[in-house]
Amino acid sequence: MFGYSMAEIGNIVVMQGFSGLSMFTVLLLMALGLAIIFGQMGVINMAHGEFMTIGAYTTVMLSKVAATYGFTNYYFIFAILIAFGLAFIVGYFIEFVMIRHLYKRPLDTLLATWGLSLVMQQIFRSTFGAKEVSAELPEWMLGSFQPTPDIDIPINGVFVMGLAALVTFGVYMFMFKSRWGLRVRATVQNRTMAGAVGINTAKVDRVTFALGCGIAGIAGAAFTTIASTGPTTGTLYIVDSFMVVVFGGAASIVGTIASAFGIAQAQSVLQFFMTSSMGKVSTLLAIVTILMMKPEGLFASKLRK
Repeated sequence: MFGYSMAEIGNIVVMQGFSGLSMFTVLLLMALGLAIIFGQMGVINMAHGEFMTIGAYTTVMLSKVAATYGFTNYYFIFAILIAFGLAFIVGYFIEFVMIRHLYKRPLDTLLATWGLSLVMQQIFRSTFGAKEVSAELPEWMLGSFQPTPDIDIPINGVFVMGLAALVTFGVYMFMFKSRWGLRVRATVQNRTMAGAVGINTAKVDRVTFALGCGIAGIAGAAFTTIASTGPTTGTLYIVDSFMVVVFGGAASIVGTIASAFGIAQAQSVLQFFMTSSMGKVSTLLAIVTILMMKPEGLFASKLRK
């Protein structure tokens, strides 16, 4: 930080902070899906990043179709919905074929989904090639605006922030204000009693897992606005996403939001003044230190003893 004036440091923090907000939105969308799958269901889904990649490739392919037929300015909203739908359907199928046999066996879910992630990466590589590809963004998402002469804020970053806020609100309403969310929470707290009162717990599991995967698909669509997509794109975010969920509190949406924001901002600002790896290491050390004092995370679930 030496060699910068206070005004320059202030501008750097603002610019890097907004850059961190773009990373925050992707991390938050990824972590919301994991908070449902891991926090609510106890499934360690190491293939969660590949569902993000499904959403990213879906958006890239739709952008190419849109460019061919001349409706680039209109495709992106539909791409988000289709990315969610495809990831949801694949997640529903995976839960039915594999995950439903592994509940209450977290180590087995870790190993099985890790193997699934390798299979999905190879499918992406065989289908789309090993090179990274980028989506063609609509014109209304290009450019930036300047609140001050020294600060540029990209419009696509503002859009994905709004998208993340909308999805977060939707997840909150689904989990805490809907009958289905009540069934999910009842199944998590006492599966036997939930089944006894007529709740189809197998269906709850399947739809909940698929919903988490669908949200990862939305994260993939958002990711295309800030970076290119390759077969291993999802693996770059899976560790950070688990870190967000564990640090915030596995079953807490508020904790997930706070954790994603803190981690993204810390990494973005520190990586400007340090190397990229040192910024990540410094952030990880801070998280480990806090978890040693609060092992249940920032926002622990309140359990009835």
